[in-house]
Parts: sequence; structure tokens; C-alpha cells
Amino acid sequence: MEDRQDGYYRHLTRNMVLIVIVVSLTPLILTAAVLLSQFHQSYHSKVLAHLGELVEKHSRHIDTFLTDRLSEIRVLARTPRLQELADQDFLRQKLALFREEYGGVVVDLGLIDSEGIQRSYAGPFNLKGADYAQAKWFKEASKGEHYISDVFTGLRGSPHFIVAVRQEMEGRSWILRATIDFEAFNALVEGLTIGRTGFAFILNRKGEFQTKPRYEVLPDREPYLKLLKNRPASRRRTIVEGKTSAGKESIIVTFPLKNGEWLLCCQQDMTDAMAEFGRAWRLALAIVLVGAAAILAVAFLLTRRMVNRISEADLQKELMGDKVIEAGRLASIGELAAGIAHEINNPVAIMVEEAGWVEDLLEEEEPATAENLAEFRRAVAQIRAQGARCKEITHKLLSFARRTDPEIHEVDLNAVVEEVSGLLKQKSRYANVELLTELGPDLKPVAASPSELQQVLLNLVNNAVDAIDSSGGTVTMKTRAQGGWAVIEVSDTGSGIPQANLARIFDPFFTTKPVGQGTGLGLSICYGIIHKLGGKISVKSEVGRGTTFIIQVPVAASGPGQKKAG
Repeated sequence: MEDRQDGYYRHLTRNMVLIVIVVSLTPLILTAAVLLSQFHQSYHSKVLAHLGELVEKHSRHIDTFLTDRLSEIRVLARTPRLQELADQDFLRQKLALFREEYGGVVVDLGLIDSEGIQRSYAGPFNLKGADYAQAKWFKEASKGEHYISDVFTGLRGSPHFIVAVRQEMEGRSWILRATIDFEAFNALVEGLTIGRTGFAFILNRKGEFQTKPRYEVLPDREPYLKLLKNRPASRRRTIVEGKTSAGKESIIVTFPLKNGEWLLCCQQDMTDAMAEFGRAWRLALAIVLVGAAAILAVAFLLTRRMVNRISEADLQKELMGDKVIEAGRLASIGELAAGIAHEINNPVAIMVEEAGWVEDLLEEEEPATAENLAEFRRAVAQIRAQGARCKEITHKLLSFARRTDPEIHEVDLNAVVEEVSGLLKQKSRYANVELLTELGPDLKPVAASPSELQQVLLNLVNNAVDAIDSSGGTVTMKTRAQGGWAVIEVSDTGSGIPQANLARIFDPFFTTKPVGQGTGLGLSICYGIIHKLGGKISVKSEVGRGTTFIIQVPVAASGPGQKKAG
């Protein structure tokens, strides 16, 4: 039983801890999840907007650089006389001025006629007389007033691009072109760095690099392939998210340059872009974990304290129940006292009468020579028999009164029924009630306290006797086996119990007896004892025909911790 109680308290502790944890942690986790989700969305939008603004601002800076270089060449191309532009010394002076002003951004200058022949040149290469007639940039520059080419290697074998201006002089078309230093332009684009992984580069319409990216980029794969196909004509930024060729989730922001011919791209790893959110997430997780640990500790400590108090309350309740059972036992002894007094009175009267008769005979003659020796012997035997009868009656009463040990034994139910029948036979006889027993054969013992079973049967039989009016009736105690149960039925032919009272008869202090004749604890005590043994007690009653109480007690599984009692 102690193991069963320990298991109950462990189960109660586990359930209470789980309930406290779920009730406490659920709002904390939900609140943290909702706040983090909202913060993630807000921070994500902020990161995208910030990246877009940086790229757009940098694109304006690059466009300004290209526009300034073009404007400088256009101003130079408007020199009043062709002879000045055709003079290499003049071009060298202008190139030196550009280098002094812009730090080597302009690599060289050249004047090309309508046939594509470079007539004058100023720069580090020997390109005077170079033929550009078949060069793509020359063909494009010949179509309009000005032109900025893509990056190419050309005759010099190194990356560069051309800024060219077409001018009509002396009835012919001339092109003044300047070569822009690739490294300087590349450094300008690479100046857009964001975080640890953010970098910028430029692609043309064909997906060819116009600057050198810091990390590997594959323009012929997604998401760049889609960006190049769906490049917007208007000057507005495009932001996409997806996996790059390296398999990393990234943010890519693009903005058109050079009237949409180039595309400024900025790429940054998502983890780098969301680094602040990652730190906030880790901080929130740490707070949640600390809170969860505190909740777990408090839940465990409070639950242990509450279960200990429940255990103490159950112990007090059990002790109180034992006291109630003992009080019920004393009440039963009180009810038995009247009947036992009557039963003892008869043999005592016989003993007194026989003792007086022997005394009279002794006054008339000597015992040794008495003619009434046989009568003496008969009287003495009667006194002895009646004394033994009184001893048996008092022994039964004292045995019942002293059996307060609730220790579980293997109990023979038939023996308990016979003992209770002997105790109550005299009371039932005076109440004009016939007490009958029908004992089932081969009834297996049950694990119970003999005195508690005896008390249950005494209460039920006493109630049955009280339920029969003065005209008389019968009370029957039956025992039988039913599967793994030993069954006792206590039936009477009394007035029965109204249907309205059947649901309350096992409630403490509920009684239908007149005031002063019942405490209302008897059946409640019976219910508590039987359920403590793992059994069941039920009732069937019909008004005017009688009542039957049915008790089911589990058959004992014999073991070393139990001893047999009858």
C-alpha cells in the first residue's frame, strides 16, 4: 500500500510540474515568438530598404563619375580649331591637366578621323595611326554625339573602357576619345562595401563583368540570370532574395547605370545582413532559457511543497479515518452491550440457582455420604457449562473490542461471517429477527484487516436488523466466489430504502434514523474500509421488499509479507 501511495504522489508531482510548466512557459514562448517574428519582419524590411538606398546612392555617384568624364571630353572636343586637337603636344598638355586634376583616372587621349584612324595620341602607349575602323566602340560612337563603351581589352591587352565624343569640324566627323583607367573605376565600384560579405560589381546587358567582383559570381545562373532578363528600363532598384552559386542565402540589390546598359549589383549574405537580428534572437533565447529554468525550478519546488502538504493532509485524513473507524467500533460495542448483557444474564441466573440448590443440599447431609451425590455432580457440571458459555460470550466481545490493528492478513471470510453471526445472534433474537448464513464452499481468502471486515459486517447487519419492524423478518449473510473477487451479500426483508436516498447513503453524517439513534457514519466507514482494500460496495433496494448490500473484495495473492488469520 505504501508503494501504491508513493506511486500516486510521484504521479501527482509529475502532473503538477507539467501543468505549471505548460501554463507558465506557453505564454512566455508564444510572446517571445510573436515579438521575434514581428521584429524579424521589421528588421528585414529595414535591411532591404537600407541596402536599396546605399546602392541607389552609390549608383548616382558612379553615374556622376561617368557624366563628369564625358562632360570633360565634350568640353575638350569643342576646341575652336582642329589643328589644336590634332597637335599631340596639345593633347599631352590636356592629359597632364586631367591627371593632375583627377589622379590618373584618364589614361590617354586620342583624335580619330571618320575612317577610324587615330591621327593624334597622348598617352603611355604607341597608338598613333591605330586603326579602329572595325572596333565596336568606334562604330557605336560614330552613330551619336557621345558614347561610353563597355569594358574590353582592345589593342593594349588590358581592361579599359572608352569615353568618346563625336564632333563635326571642317566638314568632317572626328571622334575625341579618352581611356578611363579600369583599376580606378573598379576601386570606385568596390567602395560600396556592406558588412563583412557585402560587395558590388557591374554587369552589362550580356551579363559580362564591367568591374571585378570581390567574390565568385556566376551571372549565367539564378538569381542573376533572371535579373538580367527582367532588367527594368526605368531607373529603379530591384531587390531579390535567394541562394547564390555558393549555396548561401543572399540579398541582391540592383540599380541600372548608363541609361540601363549597365547594372550595378550589390550582394550580401543573409546571415551577415541580419546579424543584428541574430544577436537579438540569441539574447531573447537566452532570456527565455533563463526564464524557463527559473520556472522549472519554481515549479519543482512549489510542487514538492504542495505535494508534501497534500501528503501530510492525506496522512492526517487517514489518521482521522482510523479514529472515525475506532469510534464506529466503540459505537458497535455499545450496540452489542445490551444484547450481550441479556445473553450473559441467562447462564448467570442458572449458575446462581444451581449454586443455591447445592448450598441447601450441603446443609442437610455430608457430601461424602450424601444420597444426592449425583445431583451435586449435575449441578456443578451445569455451573461449569454456564461459566464456559459466559466466558465465550465475553471473549467474543473483548476480541472485537481489542482488534484495532489495521495490518493486512489473509482472512477467511466465512470465519468472519460466523463470528459476526455469533456476536449478533442474541440481539437479532430479541428484535424478532432470524439471522441466517449461507457460506460459499472453497472460498479463497482475501487480503484485509480482520477487525475492519468484522466492523463492516457488524454495521451492515445492525442496520439490517434496525430496518425490520417488530413483526419480524430475516437477515441473511451470503458468501460466494466471483472470478478474482470474494463476494459478501447482506440482505434483509425490511422496509427498503427510497430511491431518492440511495445516492447519498454512503455520505458522511447522512442518516434516516431518528435524532439520537444514528450518527450517519456507519455506511461511510464501511465504504472507506472496502475501498481502502481495493474493493467495491454497492446496494440494491426496493421499498417494502428489502435491501441487499453487495461487497466485493479482491482475492489475496499470498506472499511473504502477509500472514494468515481467521
